[in-house]
Amino acid sequence: MCTGKCSKFIGISLYPLALLSIICNIFLFFPDFQTTYSKEAAEGLYRLTDEIKYMGGVVGGGILVLIPAIHIHSTGSQGCCANRCGMFLSIIFAAVGVAGALYSGTIAVVGLIRGPVCSVEDGTWSRPFLNSTASYLGDSDLWDICKEPENIVEFNIGLSSALLVAACLELLLCGFQVLNGLFGCICGTCSHKEVSADCFCSHRKRIS
Repeated sequence: MCTGKCSKFIGISLYPLALLSIICNIFLFFPDFQTTYSKEAAEGLYRLTDEIKYMGGVVGGGILVLIPAIHIHSTGSQGCCANRCGMFLSIIFAAVGVAGALYSGTIAVVGLIRGPVCSVEDGTWSRPFLNSTASYLGDSDLWDICKEPENIVEFNIGLSSALLVAACLELLLCGFQVLNGLFGCICGTCSHKEVSADCFCSHRKRIS
């Protein structure tokens, strides 16, 4: 088993997940895909949920996963001759990725539980599901309480769920890379046969 190739696979898999987290977080700043509410929030009006401002998808699931992904991919791209030092560093970077994924996932869960900010029937802006005794997630009949932005509940659930799924996958991949990096650091990045074949090829290149 080649832990270097496994690292390459993990690194490549983390790229789209980090990008998805960043995109979802950015979209959450624009309810109903309009810039109006973000502008009003910038003026001090209550239009956006607090969790969006924590930038869980951009910082946690995005940057704190993307940077480790680059190093993990780079370590794996060296193939079977990737050194143990690189694998050791990948453990540290993967641990950073785990922390980022946990942060992103936690923010997404809190955002889902507390619900979106919206305008209710009397025209006030609030989080109507925050103190509700029943969970709005399983009862779509409660969603009609939000009058503006249009379809804000579906919008919030969809993007927050995507952030949560991405964070869970990032957590699994980074967690597996911690184990993979530890195994590669202790036992080497490849089996004996793979190392011998790779070294033979390298020797032939030097001769030619």
